[in-house]
Amino acid sequence: MVKSDVLVLGGGPGGYLAAERAGQAGKSVTLIEKRALGGTCLNEGCIPSKALLNSAKLYEHALHSDVFGVTAENVKIDHAKVVARKDKVVKALVSGVGAKMSAHNVNVVMAEGVIQGKTADGFVVKAGGEEYAGDKLILACGSVPVVPPIPGLREGIESGFVMTNREILSLKTLPNKLVVIGGGVIGLEMASYFAMIGVPVTVIEMLDKIAGPTEREISQILLKNYKKKGIDFKLSCKVTGVGDNCVLYEEKGVEKKAEADVVLCSIGRRAFTQDIGIENLGVVMERGAVVTDDYMQTNVEGVYAVGDINGKLMLAHTAYREAEVAVNHILGKKDKMRYHAIPSVIYTNPEVASVGETEESAKAKGLEVKSVKVSMKFSGRYLAEVEKGDGICKLIVDTKKNCLVGVHMIGSYTSEMIYGAAMMVESEATVEYFKRLVFPHPTVCEIIREALFEI
Repeated sequence: MVKSDVLVLGGGPGGYLAAERAGQAGKSVTLIEKRALGGTCLNEGCIPSKALLNSAKLYEHALHSDVFGVTAENVKIDHAKVVARKDKVVKALVSGVGAKMSAHNVNVVMAEGVIQGKTADGFVVKAGGEEYAGDKLILACGSVPVVPPIPGLREGIESGFVMTNREILSLKTLPNKLVVIGGGVIGLEMASYFAMIGVPVTVIEMLDKIAGPTEREISQILLKNYKKKGIDFKLSCKVTGVGDNCVLYEEKGVEKKAEADVVLCSIGRRAFTQDIGIENLGVVMERGAVVTDDYMQTNVEGVYAVGDINGKLMLAHTAYREAEVAVNHILGKKDKMRYHAIPSVIYTNPEVASVGETEESAKAKGLEVKSVKVSMKFSGRYLAEVEKGDGICKLIVDTKKNCLVGVHMIGSYTSEMIYGAAMMVESEATVEYFKRLVFPHPTVCEIIREALFEI
Protein backbone atom coordinates (compact mmCIF):
# COMPACT_ATOMS: atom_id res chain seq x y z
CA MET A 1 0.00 0.00 0.00
CA VAL A 2 1.20 3.49 -0.95
CA LYS A 3 0.59 6.02 1.84
CA SER A 4 0.26 9.81 1.35
CA ASP A 5 -0.81 12.78 3.38
CA VAL A 6 -3.34 13.77 0.74
CA LEU A 7 -5.09 11.53 -1.76
CA VAL A 8 -6.79 13.22 -4.73
CA LEU A 9 -9.29 11.34 -6.89
CA GLY A 10 -9.61 13.07 -10.26
CA GLY A 11 -7.08 15.06 -12.29
CA GLY A 12 -9.20 17.90 -13.68
CA PRO A 13 -8.77 21.58 -12.71
CA GLY A 14 -9.91 21.03 -9.12
CA GLY A 15 -7.91 17.85 -8.67
CA TYR A 16 -4.61 18.82 -10.20
CA LEU A 17 -4.56 22.26 -8.56
CA ALA A 18 -5.36 20.70 -5.17
CA ALA A 19 -2.49 18.29 -5.70
CA GLU A 20 -0.17 21.11 -6.76
CA ARG A 21 -1.04 23.34 -3.79
CA ALA A 22 -0.71 20.50 -1.30
CA GLY A 23 2.61 19.50 -2.83
CA GLN A 24 3.84 23.10 -2.68
CA ALA A 25 3.06 23.08 1.03
CA GLY A 26 5.26 20.05 1.58
CA LYS A 27 2.54 17.41 1.83
CA SER A 28 3.01 14.01 0.22
CA VAL A 29 0.33 13.70 -2.46
CA THR A 30 -1.05 10.97 -4.69
CA LEU A 31 -3.28 11.98 -7.61
CA ILE A 32 -5.36 9.30 -9.33
CA GLU A 33 -6.81 10.02 -12.80
CA LYS A 34 -8.36 7.46 -15.15
CA ARG A 35 -8.21 9.34 -18.49
CA ALA A 36 -5.91 12.34 -18.88
CA LEU A 37 -4.53 15.09 -16.68
CA GLY A 38 -6.53 18.26 -17.11
CA GLY A 39 -9.90 16.53 -17.08
CA THR A 40 -12.83 17.60 -19.24
CA CYS A 41 -11.81 21.28 -19.22
CA LEU A 42 -8.40 20.82 -20.76
CA ASN A 43 -9.09 17.81 -22.97
CA GLU A 44 -12.73 18.08 -24.05
CA GLY A 45 -14.09 21.44 -23.01
CA CYS A 46 -12.73 24.88 -22.15
CA ILE A 47 -9.40 24.81 -23.95
CA PRO A 48 -10.15 22.87 -27.16
CA SER A 49 -13.35 24.81 -27.79
CA LYS A 50 -11.44 28.09 -27.50
CA ALA A 51 -8.89 26.87 -30.03
CA LEU A 52 -11.69 26.14 -32.51
CA LEU A 53 -13.51 29.41 -31.83
CA ASN A 54 -10.32 31.45 -32.32
CA SER A 55 -9.85 29.93 -35.79
CA ALA A 56 -13.48 30.68 -36.66
CA LYS A 57 -13.09 34.29 -35.50
CA LEU A 58 -9.99 34.73 -37.66
CA TYR A 59 -11.88 33.29 -40.62
CA GLU A 60 -14.86 35.55 -40.00
CA HIS A 61 -12.62 38.62 -39.70
CA ALA A 62 -10.88 37.75 -42.96
CA LEU A 63 -14.19 37.35 -44.78
CA HIS A 64 -15.39 40.80 -43.69
CA SER A 65 -12.08 42.64 -43.49
CA ASP A 66 -12.88 44.97 -46.42
CA VAL A 67 -14.83 47.27 -44.09
CA PHE A 68 -11.53 47.97 -42.31
CA GLY A 69 -9.72 48.66 -45.57
CA VAL A 70 -8.19 45.21 -45.86
CA THR A 71 -8.92 43.08 -48.92
CA ALA A 72 -8.62 39.30 -48.70
CA GLU A 73 -9.31 36.89 -51.54
CA ASN A 74 -10.08 33.17 -51.64
CA VAL A 75 -10.40 32.96 -47.87
CA LYS A 76 -10.87 29.36 -46.79
CA ILE A 77 -10.90 27.39 -43.57
CA ASP A 78 -9.41 23.93 -43.23
CA HIS A 79 -11.33 22.23 -40.42
CA ALA A 80 -8.91 19.31 -40.25
CA LYS A 81 -6.03 21.73 -39.64
CA VAL A 82 -8.09 23.58 -37.04
CA VAL A 83 -8.63 20.31 -35.16
CA ALA A 84 -4.94 19.37 -35.52
CA ARG A 85 -3.90 22.69 -34.00
CA LYS A 86 -6.41 22.18 -31.19
CA ASP A 87 -4.85 18.80 -30.48
CA LYS A 88 -1.38 20.38 -30.40
CA VAL A 89 -2.52 23.01 -27.89
CA VAL A 90 -4.17 20.40 -25.67
CA LYS A 91 -1.10 18.15 -25.77
CA ALA A 92 1.17 21.02 -24.74
CA LEU A 93 -1.04 22.01 -21.82
CA VAL A 94 -1.53 18.43 -20.59
CA SER A 95 2.25 18.05 -20.66
CA GLY A 96 2.50 21.27 -18.66
CA VAL A 97 0.18 19.93 -15.97
CA GLY A 98 2.28 16.78 -15.79
CA ALA A 99 5.41 18.90 -15.35
CA LYS A 100 3.73 20.81 -12.50
CA MET A 101 2.92 17.53 -10.76
CA SER A 102 6.54 16.37 -11.08
CA ALA A 103 7.85 19.72 -9.85
CA HIS A 104 5.86 19.38 -6.63
CA ASN A 105 6.54 15.67 -6.11
CA VAL A 106 2.95 14.57 -6.76
CA ASN A 107 2.67 10.84 -7.35
CA VAL A 108 0.42 10.58 -10.43
CA VAL A 109 -1.39 7.28 -10.96
CA MET A 110 -3.08 6.91 -14.36
CA ALA A 111 -5.78 4.37 -13.57
CA GLU A 112 -9.42 4.20 -12.59
CA GLY A 113 -9.76 4.67 -8.85
CA VAL A 114 -12.42 3.10 -6.64
CA ILE A 115 -12.85 4.14 -3.00
CA GLN A 116 -12.59 1.17 -0.64
CA GLY A 117 -13.44 3.00 2.57
CA LYS A 118 -11.52 4.12 5.63
CA THR A 119 -9.07 1.94 7.55
CA ALA A 120 -6.36 2.48 10.12
CA ASP A 121 -4.13 3.61 7.23
CA GLY A 122 -6.57 6.34 6.23
CA PHE A 123 -8.88 6.65 3.25
CA VAL A 124 -8.15 3.88 0.77
CA VAL A 125 -8.55 3.98 -3.01
CA LYS A 126 -7.76 1.04 -5.27
CA ALA A 127 -6.35 1.86 -8.69
CA GLY A 128 -4.51 -0.27 -11.23
CA GLY A 129 -4.34 -3.24 -8.87
CA GLU A 130 -2.64 -1.22 -6.12
CA GLU A 131 -4.09 0.35 -2.98
CA TYR A 132 -3.39 3.96 -2.06
CA ALA A 133 -4.14 5.51 1.32
CA GLY A 134 -4.33 9.12 2.45
CA ASP A 135 -4.95 10.91 5.72
CA LYS A 136 -7.13 13.31 3.72
CA LEU A 137 -9.17 12.56 0.61
CA ILE A 138 -10.17 15.15 -1.99
CA LEU A 139 -12.89 14.08 -4.40
CA ALA A 140 -12.52 15.82 -7.77
CA CYS A 141 -14.17 13.41 -10.19
CA GLY A 142 -15.86 16.07 -12.29
CA SER A 143 -19.03 15.71 -14.31
CA VAL A 144 -20.48 13.95 -17.34
CA PRO A 145 -23.02 15.06 -19.96
CA VAL A 146 -26.69 14.68 -19.08
CA VAL A 147 -28.40 12.17 -21.38
CA PRO A 148 -32.15 12.38 -20.73
CA PRO A 149 -34.53 9.53 -21.63
CA ILE A 150 -35.45 10.96 -25.03
CA PRO A 151 -36.50 8.17 -27.43
CA GLY A 152 -33.64 7.34 -29.77
CA LEU A 153 -31.06 9.54 -28.02
CA ARG A 154 -28.93 6.80 -26.47
CA GLU A 155 -29.14 4.76 -29.64
CA GLY A 156 -27.97 7.83 -31.55
CA ILE A 157 -24.98 8.21 -29.21
CA GLU A 158 -24.08 4.55 -29.66
CA SER A 159 -24.23 4.85 -33.46
CA GLY A 160 -22.21 8.07 -33.51
CA PHE A 161 -25.03 10.14 -35.02
CA VAL A 162 -25.44 11.96 -31.69
CA MET A 163 -22.31 13.39 -30.09
CA THR A 164 -21.37 15.02 -26.79
CA ASN A 165 -18.74 17.74 -26.41
CA ARG A 166 -16.07 15.03 -26.29
CA GLU A 167 -16.74 13.66 -29.75
CA ILE A 168 -17.67 16.83 -31.61
CA LEU A 169 -14.44 18.59 -30.64
CA SER A 170 -12.53 15.88 -32.50
CA LEU A 171 -14.81 15.69 -35.54
CA LYS A 172 -12.43 15.65 -38.50
CA THR A 173 -14.95 16.34 -41.30
CA LEU A 174 -17.63 19.00 -41.33
CA PRO A 175 -21.28 17.96 -41.14
CA ASN A 176 -23.69 19.10 -43.84
CA LYS A 177 -26.30 19.97 -41.22
CA LEU A 178 -25.84 20.21 -37.46
CA VAL A 179 -28.61 20.16 -34.87
CA VAL A 180 -27.72 21.22 -31.33
CA ILE A 181 -29.99 20.08 -28.50
CA GLY A 182 -29.66 22.70 -25.78
CA GLY A 183 -29.00 26.43 -25.91
CA GLY A 184 -26.60 26.68 -22.98
CA VAL A 185 -22.96 27.76 -23.12
CA ILE A 186 -21.52 24.52 -24.56
CA GLY A 187 -24.20 24.29 -27.22
CA LEU A 188 -23.88 27.93 -28.19
CA GLU A 189 -20.10 27.87 -28.48
CA MET A 190 -20.18 24.82 -30.75
CA ALA A 191 -23.14 26.16 -32.74
CA SER A 192 -21.27 29.42 -33.21
CA TYR A 193 -18.08 27.71 -34.39
CA PHE A 194 -19.78 25.58 -37.01
CA ALA A 195 -22.09 28.38 -38.18
CA MET A 196 -19.16 30.80 -38.60
CA ILE A 197 -17.35 28.36 -40.88
CA GLY A 198 -20.40 27.75 -43.04
CA VAL A 199 -22.30 24.78 -41.59
CA PRO A 200 -26.11 25.19 -41.35
CA VAL A 201 -26.95 24.94 -37.64
CA THR A 202 -30.25 24.56 -35.79
CA VAL A 203 -30.42 24.99 -32.01
CA ILE A 204 -33.41 23.53 -30.15
CA GLU A 205 -33.95 24.96 -26.67
CA MET A 206 -36.74 24.28 -24.19
CA LEU A 207 -36.56 27.74 -22.57
CA ASP A 208 -37.76 30.97 -24.19
CA LYS A 209 -34.20 32.35 -24.15
CA ILE A 210 -30.66 31.18 -24.79
CA ALA A 211 -27.59 31.07 -22.53
CA GLY A 212 -29.36 29.83 -19.39
CA PRO A 213 -29.02 32.26 -16.45
CA THR A 214 -27.44 35.01 -18.60
CA GLU A 215 -29.07 38.42 -18.03
CA ARG A 216 -32.10 38.59 -20.33
CA GLU A 217 -31.23 41.71 -22.34
CA ILE A 218 -27.70 40.41 -22.90
CA SER A 219 -29.22 37.10 -24.01
CA GLN A 220 -31.47 38.87 -26.51
CA ILE A 221 -28.56 40.80 -28.04
CA LEU A 222 -26.57 37.59 -28.29
CA LEU A 223 -29.49 35.83 -29.96
CA LYS A 224 -29.74 38.59 -32.58
CA ASN A 225 -26.02 38.31 -33.33
CA TYR A 226 -26.19 34.52 -33.65
CA LYS A 227 -29.12 34.78 -36.04
CA LYS A 228 -27.02 37.08 -38.23
CA LYS A 229 -24.50 34.26 -38.45
CA GLY A 230 -27.22 32.00 -39.80
CA ILE A 231 -28.07 29.93 -36.72
CA ASP A 232 -31.72 28.84 -36.70
CA PHE A 233 -33.16 28.85 -33.18
CA LYS A 234 -36.18 26.86 -32.05
CA LEU A 235 -36.98 28.34 -28.63
CA SER A 236 -39.66 27.10 -26.22
CA CYS A 237 -39.45 23.77 -28.03
CA LYS A 238 -39.24 20.30 -26.49
CA VAL A 239 -37.21 17.53 -28.13
CA THR A 240 -39.42 14.45 -28.36
CA GLY A 241 -37.19 12.00 -30.18
CA VAL A 242 -34.11 11.31 -32.29
CA GLY A 243 -34.76 9.50 -35.55
CA ASP A 244 -32.89 8.65 -38.74
CA ASN A 245 -30.96 11.78 -39.70
CA CYS A 246 -33.33 14.00 -37.78
CA VAL A 247 -34.40 15.37 -34.42
CA LEU A 248 -38.10 15.49 -33.57
CA TYR A 249 -39.38 18.38 -31.48
CA GLU A 250 -42.64 19.90 -30.34
CA GLU A 251 -43.40 23.56 -31.04
CA LYS A 252 -46.67 25.00 -29.72
CA GLY A 253 -48.19 21.55 -29.59
CA VAL A 254 -47.17 20.63 -33.13
CA GLU A 255 -44.51 17.97 -33.76
CA LYS A 256 -41.82 19.06 -36.20
CA LYS A 257 -38.58 17.66 -37.59
CA ALA A 258 -35.08 19.13 -37.94
CA GLU A 259 -32.85 17.28 -40.38
CA ALA A 260 -29.21 16.64 -39.53
CA ASP A 261 -26.29 14.37 -40.24
CA VAL A 262 -24.72 15.21 -36.85
CA VAL A 263 -26.48 16.03 -33.56
CA LEU A 264 -24.80 17.60 -30.53
CA CYS A 265 -26.42 16.76 -27.20
CA SER A 266 -25.56 19.61 -24.84
CA ILE A 267 -28.45 19.64 -22.40
CA GLY A 268 -26.24 20.02 -19.36
CA ARG A 269 -23.87 18.13 -17.10
CA ARG A 270 -24.24 16.20 -13.85
CA ALA A 271 -21.80 15.33 -11.09
CA PHE A 272 -19.91 12.09 -11.72
CA THR A 273 -20.28 9.86 -8.68
CA GLN A 274 -21.07 6.47 -10.23
CA ASP A 275 -18.78 3.48 -9.78
CA ILE A 276 -16.20 5.33 -7.68
CA GLY A 277 -17.15 3.63 -4.40
CA ILE A 278 -18.43 6.81 -2.79
CA GLU A 279 -21.07 4.78 -0.96
CA ASN A 280 -18.25 3.18 1.04
CA LEU A 281 -17.66 6.48 2.83
CA GLY A 282 -21.22 7.41 3.79
CA VAL A 283 -20.87 10.81 2.14
CA VAL A 284 -24.12 12.80 2.04
CA MET A 285 -25.42 13.46 -1.46
CA GLU A 286 -28.10 15.79 -2.76
CA ARG A 287 -29.54 15.58 -6.29
CA GLY A 288 -26.67 13.36 -7.31
CA ALA A 289 -23.94 15.74 -6.11
CA VAL A 290 -21.70 15.65 -3.02
CA VAL A 291 -22.76 18.09 -0.31
CA THR A 292 -20.00 20.39 0.97
CA ASP A 293 -19.69 23.27 3.42
CA ASP A 294 -17.85 26.60 3.07
CA TYR A 295 -14.52 24.80 3.55
CA MET A 296 -15.29 22.16 0.89
CA GLN A 297 -15.66 19.51 3.59
CA THR A 298 -18.19 16.74 3.26
CA ASN A 299 -20.04 15.30 6.26
CA VAL A 300 -17.17 12.81 6.63
CA GLU A 301 -14.26 14.38 8.48
CA GLY A 302 -11.16 14.43 6.28
CA VAL A 303 -13.07 14.09 3.01
CA TYR A 304 -13.42 17.10 0.70
CA ALA A 305 -15.14 17.58 -2.65
CA VAL A 306 -14.14 20.21 -5.22
CA GLY A 307 -15.25 21.06 -8.73
CA ASP A 308 -18.23 19.71 -10.63
CA ILE A 309 -18.73 16.74 -8.29
CA ASN A 310 -20.28 19.05 -5.68
CA GLY A 311 -22.66 20.50 -8.28
CA LYS A 312 -22.43 24.10 -7.07
CA LEU A 313 -21.03 26.02 -10.06
CA MET A 314 -19.69 23.83 -12.85
CA LEU A 315 -16.88 26.11 -13.98
CA ALA A 316 -13.17 25.34 -14.06
CA HIS A 317 -12.23 28.52 -12.23
CA THR A 318 -14.72 27.66 -9.48
CA ALA A 319 -12.94 24.32 -9.11
CA TYR A 320 -9.57 26.08 -8.87
CA ARG A 321 -10.72 28.25 -6.00
CA GLU A 322 -12.50 25.39 -4.24
CA ALA A 323 -9.30 23.35 -4.47
CA GLU A 324 -7.33 26.12 -2.77
CA VAL A 325 -9.94 26.46 -0.02
CA ALA A 326 -9.89 22.70 0.62
CA VAL A 327 -6.09 22.55 0.79
CA ASN A 328 -5.94 25.63 3.01
CA HIS A 329 -8.37 23.97 5.40
CA ILE A 330 -6.18 20.86 5.45
CA LEU A 331 -3.17 23.08 6.21
CA GLY A 332 -5.02 24.86 9.01
CA LYS A 333 -5.11 28.19 7.19
CA LYS A 334 -8.09 30.51 7.58
CA ASP A 335 -10.06 30.56 4.34
CA LYS A 336 -13.55 29.82 3.06
CA MET A 337 -15.43 29.63 -0.23
CA ARG A 338 -17.64 32.46 -1.49
CA TYR A 339 -19.75 32.08 -4.61
CA HIS A 340 -21.34 35.51 -5.04
CA ALA A 341 -18.65 36.94 -7.35
CA ILE A 342 -17.68 34.09 -9.65
CA PRO A 343 -17.60 35.26 -13.28
CA SER A 344 -18.92 33.35 -16.27
CA VAL A 345 -18.08 33.82 -19.95
CA ILE A 346 -19.37 32.78 -23.36
CA TYR A 347 -16.40 32.93 -25.75
CA THR A 348 -18.18 33.46 -29.05
CA ASN A 349 -18.14 36.59 -31.22
CA PRO A 350 -19.40 38.74 -29.54
CA GLU A 351 -18.23 37.61 -26.13
CA VAL A 352 -20.50 37.63 -23.09
CA ALA A 353 -19.16 38.04 -19.56
CA SER A 354 -21.14 38.27 -16.34
CA VAL A 355 -20.62 38.26 -12.60
CA GLY A 356 -22.98 38.46 -9.66
CA GLU A 357 -26.69 39.21 -9.62
CA THR A 358 -29.01 40.09 -12.45
CA GLU A 359 -31.76 42.58 -11.70
CA GLU A 360 -34.23 39.70 -11.50
CA SER A 361 -32.12 37.49 -9.20
CA ALA A 362 -31.30 40.43 -6.90
CA LYS A 363 -34.94 41.35 -6.46
CA ALA A 364 -35.81 37.69 -5.82
CA LYS A 365 -33.33 37.81 -2.92
CA GLY A 366 -34.98 40.91 -1.52
CA LEU A 367 -32.22 43.33 -2.49
CA GLU A 368 -33.08 46.90 -3.38
CA VAL A 369 -31.27 47.50 -6.65
CA LYS A 370 -31.19 49.63 -9.72
CA SER A 371 -29.48 49.02 -13.03
CA VAL A 372 -27.61 51.30 -15.39
CA LYS A 373 -26.75 50.48 -18.96
CA VAL A 374 -24.38 52.08 -21.45
CA SER A 375 -23.56 51.20 -25.04
CA MET A 376 -20.11 49.83 -25.76
CA LYS A 377 -19.89 52.59 -28.37
CA PHE A 378 -18.98 54.94 -25.53
CA SER A 379 -15.59 53.19 -25.65
CA GLY A 380 -13.38 54.72 -28.32
CA ARG A 381 -11.45 51.50 -28.84
CA TYR A 382 -14.63 49.47 -29.22
CA LEU A 383 -15.94 51.87 -31.85
CA ALA A 384 -12.58 51.83 -33.67
CA GLU A 385 -12.38 48.04 -33.81
CA VAL A 386 -15.98 46.81 -34.04
CA GLU A 387 -18.17 47.64 -37.04
CA LYS A 388 -21.88 47.95 -36.31
CA GLY A 389 -21.40 46.57 -32.79
CA ASP A 390 -24.37 46.49 -30.44
CA GLY A 391 -22.59 45.61 -27.21
CA ILE A 392 -23.63 46.97 -23.83
CA CYS A 393 -22.38 47.11 -20.25
CA LYS A 394 -24.96 46.83 -17.49
CA LEU A 395 -24.28 47.40 -13.79
CA ILE A 396 -26.55 46.20 -10.98
CA VAL A 397 -26.23 48.40 -7.88
CA ASP A 398 -27.39 47.72 -4.32
CA THR A 399 -28.93 51.10 -3.50
CA LYS A 400 -28.72 50.61 0.27
CA LYS A 401 -25.02 49.78 0.34
CA ASN A 402 -24.17 51.78 -2.82
CA CYS A 403 -22.08 48.88 -4.09
CA LEU A 404 -22.05 46.73 -7.21
CA VAL A 405 -23.75 43.35 -6.94
CA GLY A 406 -23.69 42.47 -10.64
CA VAL A 407 -21.94 43.34 -13.91
CA HIS A 408 -23.05 42.06 -17.32
CA MET A 409 -21.35 42.79 -20.65
CA ILE A 410 -21.53 41.75 -24.28
CA GLY A 411 -18.85 42.83 -26.71
CA SER A 412 -15.17 42.47 -27.58
CA TYR A 413 -12.62 41.64 -24.84
CA THR A 414 -15.29 41.18 -22.15
CA SER A 415 -13.77 37.82 -21.19
CA GLU A 416 -10.56 39.64 -20.28
CA MET A 417 -12.34 42.49 -18.48
CA ILE A 418 -14.69 40.54 -16.24
CA TYR A 419 -12.08 39.73 -13.58
CA GLY A 420 -11.93 43.44 -12.71
CA ALA A 421 -15.70 43.56 -12.40
CA ALA A 422 -15.57 40.44 -10.23
CA MET A 423 -13.11 42.18 -7.89
CA MET A 424 -15.53 45.10 -7.63
CA VAL A 425 -18.41 42.80 -6.67
CA GLU A 426 -16.28 40.66 -4.34
CA SER A 427 -14.83 43.65 -2.47
CA GLU A 428 -18.25 45.22 -1.75
CA ALA A 429 -16.53 48.63 -1.89
CA THR A 430 -18.67 51.65 -2.74
CA VAL A 431 -19.40 53.00 -6.19
CA GLU A 432 -17.64 56.24 -5.18
CA TYR A 433 -14.44 54.31 -4.48
CA PHE A 434 -14.41 52.76 -7.96
CA LYS A 435 -15.12 56.10 -9.63
CA ARG A 436 -11.66 57.18 -8.45
CA LEU A 437 -9.90 54.32 -10.24
CA VAL A 438 -7.86 55.28 -13.29
CA PHE A 439 -8.58 53.12 -16.34
CA PRO A 440 -6.08 53.00 -19.24
CA HIS A 441 -7.15 54.88 -22.36
CA PRO A 442 -8.19 53.91 -24.96
CA THR A 443 -9.48 50.54 -23.79
CA VAL A 444 -12.79 48.74 -23.95
CA CYS A 445 -12.71 48.30 -20.16
CA GLU A 446 -13.27 52.06 -19.82
CA ILE A 447 -16.91 51.24 -20.47
CA ILE A 448 -17.17 50.15 -16.82
CA ARG A 449 -16.00 53.60 -15.73
CA GLU A 450 -18.52 55.20 -18.08
CA ALA A 451 -21.27 53.10 -16.53
CA LEU A 452 -20.18 53.95 -12.97
CA PHE A 453 -20.73 57.62 -13.67
CA GLU A 454 -24.27 56.90 -14.83
CA ILE A 455 -25.26 55.64 -11.38
